[in-house]
Amino acid sequence: MISTSQRSSQLQTAVQEPSIPLINPRMLRFKHIVIALLLSVVFFLLFCFIALHAYIAWVLTNPTVAPLYSNPMQAKGMAYEEVSFPAKDGSRMVQGWYIPADQSRKTIIFSHGYGANREESWIPMYDLAHYAHSLNFNVVMFDYGFASQNSKAVATGGKAESQQLLGAIQLAKQRGSSEIIVWGFSMGAGTALQAGLQTKDVDAMILDSTFLLEPDTLYHNIHNQIDLPRHPSLEILELLFPVLNGTSLHQIPYQEVKKENYPFPIMFVHGTQDEKAPYPIAEKLAANQTNPLSSVWIVKNGLHELIFREHPREYLRRVSTFLSSVQELEDKKTIASANKQTTAK
Repeated sequence: MISTSQRSSQLQTAVQEPSIPLINPRMLRFKHIVIALLLSVVFFLLFCFIALHAYIAWVLTNPTVAPLYSNPMQAKGMAYEEVSFPAKDGSRMVQGWYIPADQSRKTIIFSHGYGANREESWIPMYDLAHYAHSLNFNVVMFDYGFASQNSKAVATGGKAESQQLLGAIQLAKQRGSSEIIVWGFSMGAGTALQAGLQTKDVDAMILDSTFLLEPDTLYHNIHNQIDLPRHPSLEILELLFPVLNGTSLHQIPYQEVKKENYPFPIMFVHGTQDEKAPYPIAEKLAANQTNPLSSVWIVKNGLHELIFREHPREYLRRVSTFLSSVQELEDKKTIASANKQTTAK
């Protein structure tokens, strides 16, 4: 028999030593399943987020471009030559048209925008080419690599395209031009500014709706289409671009372009309702220029690349005045150079 003292000791021990609860295997398995499901959902959403950015980056680097539908002769009765020339860095051959003027040593090179080819119908480019030709300019119209009909390349925001534009400038020089003007639109205008950092063969530029690929404008355009957070969207895209097109945003000299005082005159044209390239960028670029012939025309309610279509007379009047001023400057340079050579003799 158990004594009273022993029984009391056992009761105290039971009180002092708490019992260990038994773990329910079903409850443990349920918790593991819930955690696994939550992690799966998180990883799936993360994958979708990154995949969405990869798709955006792929679309941006591989724009859909319509095929050529006409040519200078069919559109405006201008005789032309099919030309093929190398990009300055030799990275690819570029196809285009050369429209000769009568014994002219002046050339206008059109630099088309993103998602378009040399025709860029919404401007409309043939009208401007015909106008330039009527002023006795030779005209070069060509396709950037991302608009090529034969060997399509990815879009690089101006890094590769500036080399192709420099190739077009070399073509104009080889054809005997001593005065070369680049007329650019949207990203073609931003590409022209990048090319302008690398050459002394440009005498003037006309830049319409200038788009310069940089983080701010990149996010601005993406946010217009889909409401994504600025961060980490920009960081993800900056990681993806080199994989998809071999070009990092940091390889595009946008900071240098935004600070450059170019040695040649530039006419900037921009609209206040430009949803792709906010007009303050044009004002900023224009403010950096000290050439007395440089100017900026900010059009109230003007839309991206549609200013000529909306204000054709005013547009051509201003362009004509600018080109005349450039021509006068070039004539003075020619006379001064001739006088210098005469004095030297």
